[in-house]
Amino acid sequence: MSDLDLRPSPTHCGGHRAEGPVRDLLPPKPTALGGSTVVRRLLPNLGRRMVGAWCFVDHYGPDDIADEPGMQVPPHPHMGLQTVSWLHEGEILHRDSLGSLQTVRPRELGLMTSGHAISHSEETPRAHSPLLHGAQLWVALPDAHRHTAPAFEHHAELPTVTAPGLTATVILGTLDHATSPGTIHSPLVGADLTLREGTHQRLPLEGDFEYAVLTMSGLSEVDGVRLEPGSMLYLGCGRTELPIRAITDASLLLIGGTPFEEELVMWWNFIGRTGEEISQARRDWMTGTRFGEVHGYDGTRLDAPQLPPVPLKARGRVR
Repeated sequence: MSDLDLRPSPTHCGGHRAEGPVRDLLPPKPTALGGSTVVRRLLPNLGRRMVGAWCFVDHYGPDDIADEPGMQVPPHPHMGLQTVSWLHEGEILHRDSLGSLQTVRPRELGLMTSGHAISHSEETPRAHSPLLHGAQLWVALPDAHRHTAPAFEHHAELPTVTAPGLTATVILGTLDHATSPGTIHSPLVGADLTLREGTHQRLPLEGDFEYAVLTMSGLSEVDGVRLEPGSMLYLGCGRTELPIRAITDASLLLIGGTPFEEELVMWWNFIGRTGEEISQARRDWMTGTRFGEVHGYDGTRLDAPQLPPVPLKARGRVR
């Protein structure tokens, strides 16, 4: 998924240790994407720019698209990151410059590693389900892996962890000894939690990870904080378990990882370490070099926005 903001501001990320256990509710920012889709942007956020290596989270839907085109995001570039597509309702057709063509369906993992350069499009197929509901997330690649070759993975079967009233699907990383087949490049976890009304559980966590929870649907309490759909609760570090109570049937996304120590610049759909890298990536996209071509998309590709008038510099999270 692309950041379609025509005037994207540089996001300075990374570079400091996270706090101990906290309960910070992060407000979403409504953002329009292609077609009829409006998303709730939760990362980067005014008060929190990363959770481990997770650096971008959009939550969308559930939207009634029975008579609408749904998501239509034209070809656009990425570098220095991985994209994670996760659906609860609907379908997304992925095309990329490697020649990948894949329909991603609910509870299937679509994982794209941009490495040094890739481009892709995402669209709701013409014949599609009446509802669209999901999340798009990015993972920042550490310096040792950010120039790796681009790749796309699709995993229809993912491991689960179960307890009375709870099913946790492991999207990336490891949760309670269950490990996703998706490729990761830093210690992290992503898991989809489905809870029945009235469930009380304590989810095992890694003490050196920082965590956040996004409410996909339903009402729940996470560590005593009531969460409604579209809200994200940042939890900090230092936890070995997390109390969760389902007020209604509910679905949550748990993300976490070791605090990302590197300083980054994230602008538009690029993650780099210097402003010069970002400027070069923009030139390469606009001149048709490096990022390849997406074949089969019925439409024109996205142009990159203009760079801001001030130099892009990598900084830490502390303002």
